[in-house]
Amino acid sequence: MKNGFEARPGQWLEAHLREVSEQAGDFARVFGAEAWGRAAGLLHDIGKYSREFQEQLKRGGHGLDHSTAGAREAQRAYRYGLLLAYMIAGHHGGLANEDILTERLAKRVPDYSAYADEISPPPEPALPGLTPADQRHQGFCCAFFMRMVFSCLVDADRLNSEAHADPEKAALRDGRPGLKALKERLDAHLKRLQAKAEDTRINRLRRDILAQCRAAAVLPPGLFSLTVPTGGGKTLASLAFALDHAVAHAAAHGLRRVIYAIPYTSIIEQNAEVFREILGPDAVLEHHSSVDLSSEGGAGQDTALAASLAMENWDVPLVVTTNVQFLESLFACKASRCRKLHNVAKSVIILDEAQMLPRELLKPTLAALKELTVNYGCTVVLCTATQPAVTEHFPGGADIREIMRDPGPTELYEAFRRVRVELAGEMDDAALAEVMSGQEQCLCVVNRREHARLLFERIRHLPGANGSDFKGLLVAFHSGRFHFV
Repeated sequence: MKNGFEARPGQWLEAHLREVSEQAGDFARVFGAEAWGRAAGLLHDIGKYSREFQEQLKRGGHGLDHSTAGAREAQRAYRYGLLLAYMIAGHHGGLANEDILTERLAKRVPDYSAYADEISPPPEPALPGLTPADQRHQGFCCAFFMRMVFSCLVDADRLNSEAHADPEKAALRDGRPGLKALKERLDAHLKRLQAKAEDTRINRLRRDILAQCRAAAVLPPGLFSLTVPTGGGKTLASLAFALDHAVAHAAAHGLRRVIYAIPYTSIIEQNAEVFREILGPDAVLEHHSSVDLSSEGGAGQDTALAASLAMENWDVPLVVTTNVQFLESLFACKASRCRKLHNVAKSVIILDEAQMLPRELLKPTLAALKELTVNYGCTVVLCTATQPAVTEHFPGGADIREIMRDPGPTELYEAFRRVRVELAGEMDDAALAEVMSGQEQCLCVVNRREHARLLFERIRHLPGANGSDFKGLLVAFHSGRFHFV
């Protein structure tokens, strides 16, 4: 620090580089890439050693390129330095494509050679021992690894800057209960729930579903499916599996959080509220586009800010989010989107309503999910009442273990069946009105409001019918909305 170079006002540049290097290395150690995180962290801001940058800093300005220098040094210093170059060059603006990176590496940048007086590039990091899903996916495997280390660098850089600039804000990131505490809270809730439940066949089946989920939690991490019909209690059963599994494998496999991804915000809001009631308002991070931060966790400006900070990197034990948010974290290029990616490693990921995985993105989605299980220590559960046939679409195939064994999904569907669907054939309005008027309760959906009104009038004027006593519900679906008559 003898030269007095600063990373930002009041923070020595050498200290920033070494601290980011250490933290990025710690993050990357989770998936066996500590040396890559340390190298990226140590070189990411060496462009700030230029006199031009230091003069700009003193004037209070910003915008001078300081990322290209580290990318260039990484490419020069290491055989596989191009991977580090992508990460370092993009740690503010996001990951670039090959053409843009090539242009940046070739452009003239201010002299940053003073960095050699304070730091030197660490030894070359060895290539990680990654296992491609199959030989055709080596490139995907390598690119995913780069994104993971990039996430470590971005998060470490942001956290270090935050700790220097606003330590009180940084302190709000701490204080959420751990997985073991969440499991104990869930255990207590389930015990109370079962104590007051009536001894019916449906409740016995729900208890059996829960018991099988908890028994399967001791199995090694990997790919699972949970096929339970509507009404079987799969939301709490899957949460119980996730928490039991994470706690059971915390020591041996390093599992450290649960991510619950759901396709619909309405279901997310409902499930998150249920989870908060069971686990406590401080236990659940609800992250989606329409979340109301003012009510997150129940109270207070600090609580809302803590939730906002947790959304940046998901460094919490339980995240409830959308498929969109989850998938964008896996594939986006923006640094802010990728920041949380390293915290997905060593997670239990519950994909609720798994049949809603986007079909147009199914292959890359499944490739990423398999990558997470094979190389990043994750467990993924495809949870749904209507399990999609995706096994053959995973790269190299997949060994998906079904959690429900006895009774199997077919028997459970029969036990939980609430309706039977029969094809009534074509009917004109007169016949339809006659059938509806003879029912105690019914629902009819047509495609125009006028049609719904005409049907109602027919029913009301049938012999012996009384419009005010009609218990049916007539609905018109028009212009993307339901209209009730």
